[in-house]
Amino acid sequence: MSWGFASCQGCFSCFQIKFWDLQRRFTQKQTIMIALSKKGSCSQLCLALCAFGLVLLEDLSQALLMEDQDYYLQEISNRDHYYSFPYPGEEYFPFTEQPGEEGSIPAAETEEEHPRFKPSRKELKPKKTSKKGKSVLETPPAKNGNKKGEKNKRKNEKMPDGDSQSQSAYADVRENCPPLGLETLKITDFQLHASTAKRYGLGAHRGRLNIQAGVNENDFYDGAWCAGRNDPYQWIEVDARRLTKFTGVITQGRNSLWSSNWVTSYRVLVSNDSHAWTVVKNESGDMIFEGNSEKEIPVLNMLPVPLVARYIRINPRSWFAEGSICMRLEILGCPLPDPNNYYHRRNEMTTTDNLDFKHHNYKEMRQLMKTVNKMCPNITRIYNIGKSNQGLKLYAVEISDNPGEHEVGEPEFRYIAGAHGNEVLGRELILLLMQFMCQEYLAGNPRIVHLIEDTRIHLLPSVNPDGYDKAYEAGSELGGWSLGRWTQDGIDINNNFPDLNSLLWESEDQKSKRKVPNHHIPIPDWYLSENATVAVETRAIIAWMEKIPFVLGGNLQGGELVVAYPYDMVRSMWKTQDYTATPDDHVFRWLAYSYASTHRLMTDARRRACHTEDFQKEDGTVNGASWHTVAGSINDFSYLHTNCFELSIYVGCDKYPHESELPEEWENNRESLIVFMEQAHRGIKGVVKDIHGKGIPNAIISVEGVNHDIRTGSDGDYWRLLNPGDYVVGVKAEGYTAATKTCEVGYDMGATQCDFTISKTNLARIKEIMRKFGKQPISLSVRRLRQRARQRRQQR
Repeated sequence: MSWGFASCQGCFSCFQIKFWDLQRRFTQKQTIMIALSKKGSCSQLCLALCAFGLVLLEDLSQALLMEDQDYYLQEISNRDHYYSFPYPGEEYFPFTEQPGEEGSIPAAETEEEHPRFKPSRKELKPKKTSKKGKSVLETPPAKNGNKKGEKNKRKNEKMPDGDSQSQSAYADVRENCPPLGLETLKITDFQLHASTAKRYGLGAHRGRLNIQAGVNENDFYDGAWCAGRNDPYQWIEVDARRLTKFTGVITQGRNSLWSSNWVTSYRVLVSNDSHAWTVVKNESGDMIFEGNSEKEIPVLNMLPVPLVARYIRINPRSWFAEGSICMRLEILGCPLPDPNNYYHRRNEMTTTDNLDFKHHNYKEMRQLMKTVNKMCPNITRIYNIGKSNQGLKLYAVEISDNPGEHEVGEPEFRYIAGAHGNEVLGRELILLLMQFMCQEYLAGNPRIVHLIEDTRIHLLPSVNPDGYDKAYEAGSELGGWSLGRWTQDGIDINNNFPDLNSLLWESEDQKSKRKVPNHHIPIPDWYLSENATVAVETRAIIAWMEKIPFVLGGNLQGGELVVAYPYDMVRSMWKTQDYTATPDDHVFRWLAYSYASTHRLMTDARRRACHTEDFQKEDGTVNGASWHTVAGSINDFSYLHTNCFELSIYVGCDKYPHESELPEEWENNRESLIVFMEQAHRGIKGVVKDIHGKGIPNAIISVEGVNHDIRTGSDGDYWRLLNPGDYVVGVKAEGYTAATKTCEVGYDMGATQCDFTISKTNLARIKEIMRKFGKQPISLSVRRLRQRARQRRQQR
């Protein structure tokens, strides 16, 4: 009996490793379960196991190696029965079905494009096949309206070898489905799975294109998915949750300052049920796709033939020799119509606005502005504020009931975008906004009509057109995180303004003889010199800001979903992050919240953080210095040098979303864009006049308890943004008597009128009379000195 028990134990050991993986594939598993449950002899159990082994004879050649047991047991415990597992050996052979059998993945040459997803305008051309036989595709050389690029494309483009069927497949590839949404977070963390992970911070949920890591190595939020082991059996998988026509894969390496990790080749598998997997093949067998050669530049590979499936899996085959398996990726695919799926119908975003939802190059942007001006000539004006490094004009559109004129008592508002040329969502939102306001004004929308009649609005969609051109040529998925960010001469416009914070704080701390005012701080002489590292675009913006008395402004940026308010620079030189409040901190926090709270996603507690920072604790807003300190930001400069309160509005996780995402992004931001403009009418406003009714320019308006003043414009009018409450407001001007009054700001929209009439001082009157008769008043101290000198001469 002891021998029989030992034999049974040995038989069972032979099969226990394979048993769990094979039980889901063979109905014969029931035989074993029955045998195990019966109280029979061990010999009967052993015979049952042996019989079962004969049935599985063809699979024994792929039995697990003992040294890999830990890995596969880990997979079984982690994934349970839901996913199939790779088998070790010289090659990777997942279970596949023959074409036409159950579980096979049909090619999609004849599948119709989903009407919601328009093909991208960029064309893809294949690279020359490498010696290793790997197939990749280059960054598209041209997009909308680029005739030179189109000519080069036609010259270099080659059809694949083969019959008409292969040529038809190649033409289908060129449909170029949009991204599924790993970068934009439309794909949730629950839809991403992986074989193993090095740790949680490098889990599958971090394998998103362009995701950014934390500052420190081993951060909780790291910059890629990294496999727990470096072997060719690792994978990362995306569950599209519906049948999807997969057309391509885009990959990057790990975003890290301290290490270099990327995948150099990989295979692609697809499945309908996550059990049976089909490897993407070419004529020679399993297709090996060429991966990355460094960690940041995205690489696009198109499938030879689009495939319809629900799941797609990436299986790395080789990686950087001195690194490990780490990937960030995006999947291109067209979700197929599924009218019976309530979940997807409920979450699909549509818009009823008839706008031009596409990416516009420089010429198209200019043409769109002309079209809007032609539609609404009475309320629009096109002008430029200067030129870029490459000579492109920086065009702006003014929207007002009296274009080209500053109206006394009417606040001036500005939106700018594209300081970072590759953050193009803001650019398109501004172009959509000008179309929308024109259409709604013509339709008689009372809210828009009122806003245009009471506000002078300036829209500057592209501050850095040179940088945008670089990003535009690469395309919405292939530009990476930084291509086109800087100007042609390598300057970050957003942080290229003079550092006025240090001048103010040094004056306050050291109580120096050179007193620096708390507002309208002059630009240092060194910054104005020709040798200063200042972009021509920055100088143009400064001149524009000094010319027009802006009250409120927003600069639209990308890569995050948050509204950042000043200060952007920390006061302590020993810190890199520290909340640094302006004297108007309460106002800035309200302005930031007004945008964030009306955005569809910024204050959504269920929303996943874009990269590493979770801004939900501050309701989608953040003090710039508490996030990351920068000197010379546009927000700090605007606040300290002009009357304008400026904020940075980060409108999306994806800096350069695909065209198909623009309607949804417009819906996300439309209400916020309008609400923020309306905030220019919050606080107090008025005119400072003399006794003759003439406006007094450069009069200083101060609010008791707020150590930041503003000044009146050339007509004597002013606007002071304030939250609801009672304020003691004072005014003073050179040669005039000072005056104060209490002004109440209510909760209803609309600034409180708070006018001042002040008279000249006695000394000012004397000087005016003397100048009128051609004489200058004599200072009493000078007169005394002359009398003393005369007396000394007489005594001699």
